Amino acid sequence: MATEVVKRLISVDEYHQMGEIGILKPDDRLELIHGEIYERSPIGSKHASIVNKLASLLNELFKNKAVVGVQNPVQIDDRNEPEPDISLLKYRSDYYSSAHPAPADVLAIIEVSDASIKFDREIKPPLYASHGIQEYWIIDLGNNWIEVHTNPKKGSYSSIQRYLPGEKISLMEQKLSVKELLILP
Repeated sequence: MATEVVKRLISVDEYHQMGEIGILKPDDRLELIHGEIYERSPIGSKHASIVNKLASLLNELFKNKAVVGVQNPVQIDDRNEPEPDISLLKYRSDYYSSAHPAPADVLAIIEVSDASIKFDREIKPPLYASHGIQEYWIIDLGNNWIEVHTNPKKGSYSSIQRYLPGEKISLMEQKLSVKELLILP
C-alpha cells in the first residue's frame, strides 16, 4: 500500500533544542517560519546602518514607553519564530527576560529589505496579519520607499501605504522622516 510523502515540520521547542545541542550554531542567521527553517541573507552595510539608525531613533523616541528589539525572536505561535530587523514591543521593565515576546506584545514589526524583499512581502504579511500584528513595515532599499501594512483582517492587511522620501510616517503618534530613515544624502 502506497503512502503519501508528508513534510515533517518542527516546533519552536524543537528548534530551540536544535540550538541547545549544537545542530544550529549561535551565529547561524535563521528563522523558523511555518515549521521550516529559513537561512537569512547576509546583512549588507546599508541594511545594517539603517537598522542601527532606526534602533537608536526608536530607543530615543520611546524610552520607557516601548522596548525596541533588534534582530531578536518574536514567538508568533508554536511553529513560527521570526527574527525581524526591528520589533517595537509593549514596554516591560524586564525587557522580556522571562520569554520571547508574543503577538500580543508587538506594537510594530519593521523589516529592512533588499535581497529578502520577496520573502518579506509575500510570506511575512499573512503570518503577521493572521496573528494580529497591527503594523508591519517593509523598508524597501531597492525602491527607496517604505511600505506600511496596517489593519489586519482574516490573514491579510487591508491597508498598505507606500511612503517616499520627502514624506513622513506616523508611528505611535511620532512623525518619522522617510528620507532620514532611508539615509539619503
